[in-house]
Amino acid sequence: RDRRRHLDSQSDDSDADLSDADSELDSCLASDDSAILDRAMEVLHCRCMEGFGQWCVYVSKGGFSMPSTVEKEVLIAYAEAVTKNQGRNIARLFAECLLLRTLESIGEQLICCPERLAFIYYKIVTEADGLPMPEEAVGPSKYQIDYEDLQDGLAQMQHHSNPYILKKMQDGTWARGLNFDDINESGIQCREKIAKTYNEPASWHVVIDAVLCYRVPIMMKIWTMMVAFYIYLGSARGNDITTMNNGEWYWPQWIRMNFIQWSAMIDAASWIVMEVLYIVYFTWQRFPSLGYRSPGLPTCLHTLEHVLNMCFSGAGLFWVVLHMNFAEKPALCAQTDLDQCVDPRASLKMLPKILSPAIGYWAVRMLVFFVMNRRRFPIFILGSSGNPRFRQGKFQTDVLVNAIWALMLGTCIFAEVCFIFPSVRGMDLNSLCGLQSGANMYGLPPMMGKCSAKNSKFTFDCVSCVTSVATAQMLVFLTCLVDIYFVFYIYSAIVGSVMGQRRFLNDLKNTGVPIDLRPGAGREARLFEEVFGPEWQRVWCAMIKHLLDESYLSPKQAEGLAAAARCTLDSLSVVASKDAKREKPINLKKFNHIAGERLAFFFHSLKSIKTPSGPSRGTKFIGETDALTGKSFDIGSVPTLTMIIPAYNETVIPSSAFLRDGALREDATNQNPDGQVGVGDPTLPPVGDGVNSNLAFIVSQFPDEWIYLAEMLHQKGMTEDPSSHRLYKRFMIQALTSEVEDEVRIWAMLRTQSVGRTVVGALQYGNALAALPAIRQYYAQRPEKRIPEDHMEVILCHQTYGNTDGDPENDKAVRMLLSRNANSSVFLVFDLTPTSGVQVKNLVDEFLTKNGGYGVGAFKYASVKCRWNPTHQDVEVVAVLPRKFPLRLGSGDCKTQGKACNQLNGLRFATGHYCQALDCNMGVFIGEGFKVPYVLRTFMPMDRKNRTAPKCRYLGFREYIFTGREGTVGKCHASAEWTFGTIYQRFLSGMGTRMHYGHPDFVDGFWVRNRGGMSKSSPVVNLSEDIFAGYNVRMREENSPHVDCLEFEKGRESTFNSASNFFSKISGGSIAVIRSRDNHLLCERIGLAHGWSFYFTSVAFYLSNLFIDMSIYLYVLLFIAFTLADIDLAKLHELGSTFQTEWIMSMGMFSLFPQLLEMVLEFGALKAFREVFGMLPAATFFFIFQNKNIASALRNGIATGIAKYFFTGRPMANQHQTWRDIYVTYWKTHFKPAFALMTAYIIYQVLVHQTFQGALPMVLIIFSFSSWLLTPIIFSPFPRWPLIEQDIKEFSAFLNGTAGKDEDELGEVVKRGASGKVRTLWECGLANEISTFLDTTIWFSTMIVVLRIAGVCYMLLVIPAEILDFLWIFILVWTINLAIIRLYLIAGQNNLLLHAQTVVWLLAIPMGKLVLGSRAVSPTVATRLPELVISFVVFAYFLGLAKDVVLTLNRALLDLRVLSGGSRTIAERHHNQFVRKCFLYFQVHQFDMAEAYFIMIANTLASLLLMVIDRLFFNVHTWWLLNREMGRTAFDGQYLAKSPPQMESDQLRDGTSLGTNSELGLGEEDSFQYNPPNNSHPAARTMAAGAPQPLLHNRH
Repeated sequence: RDRRRHLDSQSDDSDADLSDADSELDSCLASDDSAILDRAMEVLHCRCMEGFGQWCVYVSKGGFSMPSTVEKEVLIAYAEAVTKNQGRNIARLFAECLLLRTLESIGEQLICCPERLAFIYYKIVTEADGLPMPEEAVGPSKYQIDYEDLQDGLAQMQHHSNPYILKKMQDGTWARGLNFDDINESGIQCREKIAKTYNEPASWHVVIDAVLCYRVPIMMKIWTMMVAFYIYLGSARGNDITTMNNGEWYWPQWIRMNFIQWSAMIDAASWIVMEVLYIVYFTWQRFPSLGYRSPGLPTCLHTLEHVLNMCFSGAGLFWVVLHMNFAEKPALCAQTDLDQCVDPRASLKMLPKILSPAIGYWAVRMLVFFVMNRRRFPIFILGSSGNPRFRQGKFQTDVLVNAIWALMLGTCIFAEVCFIFPSVRGMDLNSLCGLQSGANMYGLPPMMGKCSAKNSKFTFDCVSCVTSVATAQMLVFLTCLVDIYFVFYIYSAIVGSVMGQRRFLNDLKNTGVPIDLRPGAGREARLFEEVFGPEWQRVWCAMIKHLLDESYLSPKQAEGLAAAARCTLDSLSVVASKDAKREKPINLKKFNHIAGERLAFFFHSLKSIKTPSGPSRGTKFIGETDALTGKSFDIGSVPTLTMIIPAYNETVIPSSAFLRDGALREDATNQNPDGQVGVGDPTLPPVGDGVNSNLAFIVSQFPDEWIYLAEMLHQKGMTEDPSSHRLYKRFMIQALTSEVEDEVRIWAMLRTQSVGRTVVGALQYGNALAALPAIRQYYAQRPEKRIPEDHMEVILCHQTYGNTDGDPENDKAVRMLLSRNANSSVFLVFDLTPTSGVQVKNLVDEFLTKNGGYGVGAFKYASVKCRWNPTHQDVEVVAVLPRKFPLRLGSGDCKTQGKACNQLNGLRFATGHYCQALDCNMGVFIGEGFKVPYVLRTFMPMDRKNRTAPKCRYLGFREYIFTGREGTVGKCHASAEWTFGTIYQRFLSGMGTRMHYGHPDFVDGFWVRNRGGMSKSSPVVNLSEDIFAGYNVRMREENSPHVDCLEFEKGRESTFNSASNFFSKISGGSIAVIRSRDNHLLCERIGLAHGWSFYFTSVAFYLSNLFIDMSIYLYVLLFIAFTLADIDLAKLHELGSTFQTEWIMSMGMFSLFPQLLEMVLEFGALKAFREVFGMLPAATFFFIFQNKNIASALRNGIATGIAKYFFTGRPMANQHQTWRDIYVTYWKTHFKPAFALMTAYIIYQVLVHQTFQGALPMVLIIFSFSSWLLTPIIFSPFPRWPLIEQDIKEFSAFLNGTAGKDEDELGEVVKRGASGKVRTLWECGLANEISTFLDTTIWFSTMIVVLRIAGVCYMLLVIPAEILDFLWIFILVWTINLAIIRLYLIAGQNNLLLHAQTVVWLLAIPMGKLVLGSRAVSPTVATRLPELVISFVVFAYFLGLAKDVVLTLNRALLDLRVLSGGSRTIAERHHNQFVRKCFLYFQVHQFDMAEAYFIMIANTLASLLLMVIDRLFFNVHTWWLLNREMGRTAFDGQYLAKSPPQMESDQLRDGTSLGTNSELGLGEEDSFQYNPPNNSHPAARTMAAGAPQPLLHNRH
């Protein structure tokens, strides 16, 4: 337990709780050691067993639904034995904890199912002698664990884990695949055998889930739209007849009066449909659990509520319809409200009578809505006992959340009234089209139009007019749905900034603020001492050493910074100042950019520690006991921490070969497997940029740090020359010693996204603790321990270490990393499998034989924990935990989530009271490590009396995205991630709905062991594994706050393709989130305002991007409909619609607000505006493309129901992006939609020019499809002719390759398509065609066919017959092509015949005369161009429909064959063969090839343009995309090939040197004198002679 002494100097009143805690502690200290041990064991027992205790409490309240497998009285007794364990035998308490820990360990992944573990635990202890209370006699107990019963669910998951399909199980029954939620809920329901408890929605059913789950925010948003429209009807902002003279808002007339009635009718009808759908759908979804009790199940009362709501809605609809009274507004009332324009219904007598049914309905509706959707407590099984403590502050939070959401919805109403609704001014069916159906209900007078005449409803003119109005209104409706998304951005920026100001974040990272470290005099020195204690210089020197060791400072700068605090780098002595009057503060701007920002953040964040803010507000900081070097500091107050780093096969330390590679042309092409040239298919990504070596590129990003490394190596005597250029040259020719080469590799490791960087960063916390005097004293008495292994440990969970599927280079790097940190508390955990290497198996067998008496090969699967043995210079096994199942359960695409399983592999060996999982692309500054103990105390503050009740379970903090320095892509990605990790997280934390979104959050170690682990790993559903840990915390009514005083470093993807894969992964994961039962449970029970917050904390970002993407297509279709309806820009201007003007300013600009305000807060206004608006052009291209990526991933997830994991690889920013990789990645998500949008735009333009109407330029539309096509090329590095030529040749080979065309290669095609390693365009398209009709359900395919048939019917109505006549031309061409295809197959797939089909399509115009005569080209071909273009598009649509119909029927035949007992493998093979034929005969491949050639031409032109720009304008594209050092290199040159870094060249040319005294910002006359060693840089000796030198500025 934590210890804190009470200080007599503190006020008794202000420290009442502290005094109570100290009194309790003093009483313990006054007794013997056994009393302390008893209390400690009681606390430990409560923490370990709290999950079991809460399960007992929940199940005991079952009432009539109490399972027969449990007894209520026993459950209550067990719960009391956990919560009231004072006085119980501590040996028994320890045994009970040990039993649970044993179950968690040998249960393997069952730790993800805490309630199932609790049920098994109940059965085990009940079969023994229960949990005896203090008054009961206690004797020995024997606990028997049924291993098969324990792992029942895991065996079923291993057999079948696809939740969407039925499969025959081991017991002969047919069932859907299990997941961990089913196993856990079986424990809640106390089932003896694991069974499916929930039907996950497959395919498009997720749309129903989304509507039902988020029906509360959806309906509230629709209601705000109704309120806005009601206000709009009297605003005079529309056409006169609609928005004028409709009475006041409190005394409506005419249209407003009608609106109140028909809006009530629409709302009632909507709720009837919603409730019927809800009852039917949720009954199906929860049918497997009916008759049981568990959170979220539709109980009788719950079902009755929805039935009553449905009945009320039906009665309300009937009542309103029965008493409805609509009136038409006379046309002359547009100008006056006198005489007959006074609505007779608006009299004092009539108005209440007419509106009372509708108003009464709305009043009851609001009451019912608020009652039914009230907040339910708890949402799930509680996390801890003592409910009132969770309600503290909840009322204030609820008031705040409700107020903020009321303001946001009010802002939406304002925007809709003033800007959105006026865009459709005058555009209703009656006014514009003369369609009088329902006009009386709306209240508009009858108008004459294209639909007024008798029998004109289905004419071309009427249908086109109705289409234009409906499309316009749909576009407005989508805009109104999305506007809350942009309003949320604005409010998160404003509120988040206010919260940041209260957390002392002003100038948090402003390096322009001077730092004064003069002991006793400087402001920062005093703050440093107050927070860290009297020996704060030790902390300061440790920080300087760290920056020096990682080459962020030169040796001279490090000595100078140490002297600025009057200390030396050995941190053991304080030097006297020569002249204290002349000492000045340190100017951090003069240092390396990273070092300056790290130190600025460190000093400014100390304010939040000294005066706790945010979740620690109210806690008092007492320096003598709380400071790490305080006089009364006790090391027991340092919480123990385990840092887990899951790694699969990522780079551990960059190899020397990799660093030397990259400069050759062949390095910039797709690689063969295992790097063997000419062996295998080149489907792996490139290994460089084809211009520079990989090391050269890393140096170009950090030239000053490379120079520092050269100086440091020279100063240590490891090199003969301090020249950084010579160091590089000697490395490239392998002329360095192995030790120096390793130092170069480590330097590169710390500047790339590597596992080694993460491990070294995690160890900085241990290094920070090791620098503390009290810690060193503690371990001096325990020499057998590594410092500080009792207080922290790092566990590297390397999943493929020693495995034949892994990389031997990574294994060597892991051993090198362990050997270099042999004295640190770092462990290796790996997975023992049948594919493990001989060396690893021998290592495990030796340990088992020696310690356990097991034979060779005793275990098939095991988790193995190792550490480095300095004596044997190799890893040694510390522990082996055998397993029955592999690390990942399931098969194919339905395996458990890899990273979550790997985290669990390390969690089994974790010893810390708190845990932290780190991605293998992170880093930590040691200065942040010194703050970790203070931050961890947020869980259990020092003055907290109840040590069994943490304040929170997860604790989030800031992330610094270090890849923001790695080119433009890295900067764009980093800016978005940084904004999300700072102001957005802070805002969500204040709203009480912050989730766990990933690493590196801290988590209560007891919680993750008895509440489901650090993440969820169920197949398909839990692709976004981390957010479900946040769901778990929120459902159990626990807290997950966010602090701003701590910051770890994290990398993000810095190449364009990898960034796109990242967005695809998280977007697909969001669809899987909607399918989960956790999402359903939270949506149902979280309440109204918190429901809004939860929507934005879960899927709002992704769904809003989908709606925005849909609006782009609607916008173009709208103007096509306008043109067909003969509505030109002049007509729109006459109506007053804002559609008449170009939409230049996108609402997406509002997304800049949070980033801008956060940067103003932390960096100052000047840098904020420079950074944000300087990056605006690049960010525009980047995020327009990525928003499309998100929308495409959502559509694919909805269609297939499969959320795929994309391995990004996190390559360096200079990696060449081959045109083949670009096409394979984006052909379906971007290129095809771009061609569709481009086609729609062309149709609009030809129609407008044909009708001589004014055309809207549609700049944003052109920019959108151009961005979708060209952005990957714009963000591709080094547009050089040799690389362009190479890409053209390889892409041509890709287009015309024959691999995969034979029928017997279909299996290989499917396999390669699933892995993304296709060899040719044929394989790319065919694999997609096969998966489209196999991965989607037959019902979804049928629905698509029905919708497309509806589209055909609509086309036949809206397109004139004169245009449809041209279809016969293309039908004739297609029939000719069918004959050519047959010849192509007979002739052995001759490419000439394949390309001949393209030529035949070009003959469509001359063939037109054969079909239509002279009409086809009369008067000119250009005149007939609109008919030809539109008819070809319609023909392509009809052809696609025919293919879908044929393949859907074939898929239905496949399912029938399987259901009738046929082999699924054979049926799928026949289906794939049929798909292959349709792929050719329906012109799918031919169209794909035409589009691919267009892409190749566009890529060539764009690349040549960028090449010319680089050549003529001094590498401006390279400078913009990568960095200044690369930009200053000759166009045809290689960086560092002939000359040193540009920074070093400038330094030598100017006569400057790195590390001058003036760089400290202390002035040229300093208060200390530094004497360089004799072998230092010559320029440094010149400086030492006293010559003033210019400062070295950061040149990034």
